[in-house]
Amino acid sequence: MIRPNHDALVVLDFGSQYAQLIVRRIRESGVYAELFPWDADPEEVLALRPKGFILSGGPASVYEAGAPTLPTYVLESGRPVLGICYGMQLLAHALGGRVAPAPAREYGRAEIEILTPADPLWHGLPSPMTVWMSHGDRVEALPPGFRAMARSPNAPLAAIGDPERRLYGVQFHPEVAHTPLGRELLRRFALDLCGCRPTWIPPAIAEEQIARIRERVGGERVLCAVSGGVDSTVTAALVHRAVGDRLTCLFVDTGLLRQGEAEAVVRALRGLGLPIVAVHAAETFLEALRGIIDPEEKRVRIGHAFIAVFTEHARRLGPFRFLAQGTLYPDVIESRGPERRAAARIKTHHNVGGLPPDLSFELIEPLRYLFKDEARALGAHLGLPAELLRRQPFPGPGLAVRCVGEVTWERLERLRAADAIVQEELAHSGWADRVAQAFAVLLPVRSVGVMGDARTYEEVVAIRAVATEDFMTASWVPLPHEILDRIATRIVNEVPGVNRVLYDITHKPPATIEWE
Repeated sequence: MIRPNHDALVVLDFGSQYAQLIVRRIRESGVYAELFPWDADPEEVLALRPKGFILSGGPASVYEAGAPTLPTYVLESGRPVLGICYGMQLLAHALGGRVAPAPAREYGRAEIEILTPADPLWHGLPSPMTVWMSHGDRVEALPPGFRAMARSPNAPLAAIGDPERRLYGVQFHPEVAHTPLGRELLRRFALDLCGCRPTWIPPAIAEEQIARIRERVGGERVLCAVSGGVDSTVTAALVHRAVGDRLTCLFVDTGLLRQGEAEAVVRALRGLGLPIVAVHAAETFLEALRGIIDPEEKRVRIGHAFIAVFTEHARRLGPFRFLAQGTLYPDVIESRGPERRAAARIKTHHNVGGLPPDLSFELIEPLRYLFKDEARALGAHLGLPAELLRRQPFPGPGLAVRCVGEVTWERLERLRAADAIVQEELAHSGWADRVAQAFAVLLPVRSVGVMGDARTYEEVVAIRAVATEDFMTASWVPLPHEILDRIATRIVNEVPGVNRVLYDITHKPPATIEWE
């Protein structure tokens, strides 16, 4: 899809683990922001007509050979610039300042004293102010025209700026939750210093996308692959608003869904008035997974099976010129799309691809530049029910990547039963809405147990529950012991073939949210 047409900021990524978070924080101010690698093609970056630039942090040192450099177009543009951590050091270095190793690495909370309280970036913010530091280098000599704007006990130049040229740098990370007023600082940069209009809001996004879809599709037909998840449901709702009965939604029941989920999805989407065709193909997917253990191979096999089933029914229901997908911005980033060439591919994503040449659809991806929370807000604006929008993310390959080891119908049923208990207990206890994602994982590990005075040797279930804002990072949730006790007791008593339950207490990173 064409990029959104709004006032925009560009975030240049110098390798920070928080780069996507900077984008999200700017968008929370109602301003569109997009992430580019620091060495992206200048024409591609400037095509967005940015009203300002933010330079992210990064692990390098600006004085080292081979360190990322500041693109010349940033300063030549005359637009406001905000450098964060490495970005601040890079700005200072490029303009004639001096950066050197700090006497001691500073990591964690710090208190800064604001030295220029009248400046638009700082006006009205409290001093001292709590911030989050993470750096080993620091600016030791200011570039010409710059002044100190904040200091901390370990960083005499915790923030710097040249207000005349609207160039600013902060040594701390305003994008993280540990800097409580960081969002306000970023909002001021976007709105006050860059002059962006806060038009990046659900009504405007919906109006823009519906108009674009309607103009592009004309009188042609559209096929939309739906799963019942937030992404595909919002996509289908947008396209339906644009083209009406020229949309057909195709739902493929892979047999890899949670307990009762296939029926619930079809019922919910029909309740929204979406024209849906349901295909039941569990046998096809189980055959494709027979004997497969490697998780990437599972994803590939599922993808191929899905394409085969999808192709058969697309031909039967067609012809269609367009295919609508619920691709999100994090999908683009994690799949190493052109928008972030330097990013490592973590997992293969599941959106439809590799279709036969005679089914060469033109893609419609209205959510391609949205994060998950933005997709939910858009769905709420479109009137989708809260229970659909609150639905936890579910992997495209389904339970196949939560059934570690070989996927068989017996093991899937075991996992479905265990997962249903997790969901029921969280719902009954009021914790379902307090976690971003919670589920059971069936492990290919057997352990000795005792049931009814008899020895057992059965499989192990792991429980995973995480809290997150953006799913790029996540923390494990300390569920109350009594809830974990009920879950474990029910699973070993009610699920045949399981005699042990574990609780996963690993953050993302280093782990991913899913086990495979």
